[in-house]
Amino acid sequence: MLATAGNGFGLMSLAGLLAAEKPGGDGKTAIRPKPPAKHVIFLFMTGGPSHMDLFDPKPALQKFAGQRPKTVDLRTERVTKGILASPFKFHRSGKSGVEVSELLPKIGEVIDDICVVRSMYTFNPTHTPARNLMHSGNIAVTRPTIGAWLNYGLGSENENLPGFVAISHPRSGKLWRSGFLPSEYQGTRFSPDETVPEKMIRYLKNPSQDKPAQRQQLDLIQQLNGLHLADRSTDGFLEGRIRAMETAFRMQFAASEAFDIRKETKSVRGLYGENTFGNSCLLARRLVERGVRYVQVFSGPGQPWDDHHDINKNLRGRCPDVDRACAGLITDLKQRGLLDETLIVWSGEFGRTPVSEAGTGRDHNPYGFTAWMAGGGIKGGVAHGATDEFGFRAVENRVNIHDLHATLLHQMGIDHEQLTYRFSGRDYRLTDVHGRVLHELIA
Repeated sequence: MLATAGNGFGLMSLAGLLAAEKPGGDGKTAIRPKPPAKHVIFLFMTGGPSHMDLFDPKPALQKFAGQRPKTVDLRTERVTKGILASPFKFHRSGKSGVEVSELLPKIGEVIDDICVVRSMYTFNPTHTPARNLMHSGNIAVTRPTIGAWLNYGLGSENENLPGFVAISHPRSGKLWRSGFLPSEYQGTRFSPDETVPEKMIRYLKNPSQDKPAQRQQLDLIQQLNGLHLADRSTDGFLEGRIRAMETAFRMQFAASEAFDIRKETKSVRGLYGENTFGNSCLLARRLVERGVRYVQVFSGPGQPWDDHHDINKNLRGRCPDVDRACAGLITDLKQRGLLDETLIVWSGEFGRTPVSEAGTGRDHNPYGFTAWMAGGGIKGGVAHGATDEFGFRAVENRVNIHDLHATLLHQMGIDHEQLTYRFSGRDYRLTDVHGRVLHELIA
């Protein structure tokens, strides 16, 4: 039975059950009362979106198109050609006048709720380690991800649902790990391709037994599991699997309602766009509305933003769905009074180069890119920091991955320096020995 529990429901986060028993870190020093945000929705653009085509306008790209100016070093890890001009126009949007690409008109309509960070940088130009960095603060695949740390520190607000949910295709990478944290804190992955809960969640219902019979059976099994655990009291992962069975039982009666976006009105579904990414963002709203602490939404399978070729065609085809869904999420949360307590983060693992690759695309760029945040006590209508005139390197008010993580935790009421977990002889934290809270971005 324990082996079976290690799949499907056995992988569910159990922070909701554990929060009252053992809060993460030192509750007196790591967690402060009444933080601005209660939930996080991380919208991850896998592959590295091109910031100078979306959020960071650079007129110099047009001026020096096809050239390699000697005044700036534009070398990357691979051979590239001359500067590639952006084929897209930018428009000042909202009362703030923050410039946004023509590809993102709906995001432009809500830009006054968004803080655009144009000075991001990271430490690795390769997809997998860069994704690990963005989601766990380290290139190693063994480190806990952000959602796991939040579950460890705060627990869940709903004991019937996972505290950490990843809406992701299998090919998006296992970026919902608990790492060395106990397994009850890892995320639960759901497919974005389904809208029917029974198809989205395997074995959601037990057709052969009603609730009382299942309860009686589970109580017996848990008694036996408890005896098994008594001889293995130091095995935190075994304990996590045992606890996961209880969450699985509870979830089968709550998930059908929570995950069923078909219950939403036609106007609400239209606000997000009735497509895979739009449905995922709508589901994310439904989950945070019901107390899920951290929801991770991936923009597609594989690396859809990895535009080495034909960036003009690719972005024109991809952006409308993302534009509509992101703006719809902000609008919907705001209308429901949930935006102030929900921090939205939008980012890829890095950006793209101002120079061309294969003539029509852009290479990976870890030296400068754009992320944005909305809600959760963050200032809106702000463009923070800057890259150089070509968009290659962050040069003004530079922000690294650890700074972003420190700020995210701070808005959730957690001191990133105090929330630690002892593993292999030392205390670890999400930001390791780095990171500063970006107080200048906090409302």
